[in-house]
Amino acid sequence: MAALPLTRRSILAQAWPIMVGQMTVPLVGLVDTAVIGRTGDAAALAGVALGTTIVNFIFWSFGFLRMGMTGMTAQAAGAGDTAETDALLVRGLAVGLGFGALLVMLQLLLIPLAFQLLAGGADVDASAKPYVAARFLGAPASLAVFAINGWLLGLGRTRAALALQIVMNLVNVGLDVLFVWHFHWGARGVGLGTACAEWTALAVGLVMVAPHLRALRDRARLFDAARMRRLFAVNADIMIRTVALLLLFAWFTNAGARLGATTLAAQQVLMQAVGIVAFVLDGFAFTAESRVGHAVGANSRADLRRAVRLTGEFCLATALLFCVVIALAGRSGIDLLVTDAAVRERAEALLPFVVLVPLVGTPAWLLDGVFIGATGGRALRNAAILSTALYVATDLALRPLGAAGIWLGLLASYVYRALALGWHWPRLLSGLAPWDPA
Repeated sequence: MAALPLTRRSILAQAWPIMVGQMTVPLVGLVDTAVIGRTGDAAALAGVALGTTIVNFIFWSFGFLRMGMTGMTAQAAGAGDTAETDALLVRGLAVGLGFGALLVMLQLLLIPLAFQLLAGGADVDASAKPYVAARFLGAPASLAVFAINGWLLGLGRTRAALALQIVMNLVNVGLDVLFVWHFHWGARGVGLGTACAEWTALAVGLVMVAPHLRALRDRARLFDAARMRRLFAVNADIMIRTVALLLLFAWFTNAGARLGATTLAAQQVLMQAVGIVAFVLDGFAFTAESRVGHAVGANSRADLRRAVRLTGEFCLATALLFCVVIALAGRSGIDLLVTDAAVRERAEALLPFVVLVPLVGTPAWLLDGVFIGATGGRALRNAAILSTALYVATDLALRPLGAAGIWLGLLASYVYRALALGWHWPRLLSGLAPWDPA
């Protein structure tokens, strides 16, 4: 497999489809928020926020199917092992569908437990529960699509990943509007729209990767014990890392819920902006995953340094641009999304914290990409556990500040994670050859 050139032009060419595709993800969240928010029902909006947190926590516990797949696929490609790249795709699909089916079977236990842990109040829970139940119908498809996306990103096939993302999000938006505004299904309609979109995306994704499913014929390689052990070893660390970060954001959401439906709804609106920033900057972080994975597969320290430097330049420039845009357009965006006066007022008061998120969060997001590409699961795991523990302590200490303390704690969590991952950087660098192999 041909090596990917390490130039600014090639980095941008690889990153822009991811950025466009990732932008559509929070845009769907914006549509969900607007569809419910324009009904004027603050409890329903807060219910979607709480339900999304629960679903994200459970589904993204299996986010290793995307992240681990990207790093291992990129490394196999960097080493020129085409047969292994195809086998990784099949393994990822099998694991995703299997775990997704397990979630469907266990939902009667998981959903009540989740609502016991997160305090939303009777009105909020009444909207959140049908949303979560509807989303679980899409669990197998959602997890299998994680694997397909990770595989495509590992190979640098970002335009194919973009096409898949656009299909899923367009279907999602269309069904959300139909189910909520036409059929008046409320939060449940939003959940059903997303579940249907996930199954549509899986069907399209399988068509895209069909020529590579030939690995099914090579059973010996596909279920090789050593390769399976590596798959689960890498992914176990990434799963722990993901759960730790999901706990962090669940704590963040629950902190807003403690202050009432108005604060939680305002937080949901502001998190749409945070989501857009994170997802767009993920365009360069995902590119870093692929490029770092290729460098590790080729055992090239020079390529690793250059990949991190080039993606880092783009990340910083984009983050600064987002700071300016949010500062100038944030209030107009809030007014567009919600009609409830109290929610608007609370969101506008907290907007200055959102302005700082792009710049403060960029180092953590970029370093995540670097260590995912290097399949540095242990570093990712330890950094996530440490930053989550420090975040919880910070949030508890800042509770007297109310909603402002909640957002200060979130900003601090990004700093903690970047510092923890940065501490592992010298060890990652020292493990590679200082020159490109001949």
